[in-house]
Amino acid sequence: MAGVQFEALSKTYPGRRGSDPVEVLESLDLTIEDGEFLVLVGPSGCGKSTLLRLLAGLESPTAGEIRIGRRPVSKVRPGKRNVAMVFQSYALYPHLSVRENLSFGLRRSQTRTALQQLQDQLHRFSGSLPAPLRIRSRREQHIEQRIATVAKALELTPLLDRRPKELSGGQKQRVALGRAMAREPAVFLMDEPLSNLDAKLRNSTRTRIVELQRELGTTTVYVTHDQVEAMTMGHRIAVLNQGKLQQLGTPMQLYRWPANLFVAQFIGSPPMALLPVTVGAPSTLQFGPHRLAVDGLMAEALRGRNGEQLTAGLRPESWRVGPATNRNLAATLSHSEVLGNEQVLTCQLQEGNHLVQVRTSPDHDWHPGQTLHLEPDASGWKLFNSAGEAIGPCQQEDAGPSLPNLN
Repeated sequence: MAGVQFEALSKTYPGRRGSDPVEVLESLDLTIEDGEFLVLVGPSGCGKSTLLRLLAGLESPTAGEIRIGRRPVSKVRPGKRNVAMVFQSYALYPHLSVRENLSFGLRRSQTRTALQQLQDQLHRFSGSLPAPLRIRSRREQHIEQRIATVAKALELTPLLDRRPKELSGGQKQRVALGRAMAREPAVFLMDEPLSNLDAKLRNSTRTRIVELQRELGTTTVYVTHDQVEAMTMGHRIAVLNQGKLQQLGTPMQLYRWPANLFVAQFIGSPPMALLPVTVGAPSTLQFGPHRLAVDGLMAEALRGRNGEQLTAGLRPESWRVGPATNRNLAATLSHSEVLGNEQVLTCQLQEGNHLVQVRTSPDHDWHPGQTLHLEPDASGWKLFNSAGEAIGPCQQEDAGPSLPNLN
């Protein structure tokens, strides 16, 4: 196993038909600890999959260096990097059985002489013969043991003799994971591996991937656009936008203390509501005719900023439906979504027509068009300057990722 380091990594594609070059990654510095499960998130085209392909050796960087452990690998062939990649499309060989798909990478991991290859083939062909007539190959015996271990871990043992066309989507995904596991690589790379599965299979497979990574302790880089996957799977999340790293931290660090407006709106579902405000005194924000109180750590950040124009953000759980008072904000209910254990209300503020989403109890019966009065939590505000950067404390929930202990 080994950690991964990207040093000033850049990737630029040449322009087509005389157009300007396209810069996909720009001077990216990122360190992934040994044994860490890092999730890469960001909008389409931000460079997530390109970064994975650069690490796998499927693309070459324009500038910068990639290290696996302490070894520079930018000029190393893909097969020599000791990484295994799980693709979105499974990429199984349709003419091979599950057993043969799982062993494919193992059988090609070392150069063999013609005599050794013959011995391996005789071992496989003589497997059904009586014991005295079988030809033994230590390499093939090791492969068989490794396949049996992986198949048991992923509950694939009854499926070993089937072809991919005879498998469900979830079974195919487990075979793709097993093929990567069988090689015992230094780094796992996963490019949206669950996007083709239905919701139930996605949940169960997500849990299995997390359990396996915890058991194996293999450094894993996982690309996804799914909020739930990002928040529940990774030790840390790296948010990319337009080829630049926006923020790196644990899921709760990013949720509670976003570094900028992009992260604030990208992380969290429903997203954070944003309001244009002016700093008042003392410890207040002026929003139209309303004076909004600010408590806690953010109140300290407002000192000396009287009259400054800011953007104030509040998560859906930091609003509540309250009485009709001067402090509360009148809003018109657009629609509600009952999600079983909670209800999400989408409201349009009567002041400025800003949209606000509110988490509330599913017990209340709200109707579209109804006027509600929303009370913000004074300690829940997140504040951003005119450049979109967060102001105030950047609280760290943890010193670093909590990695699996394999001792």
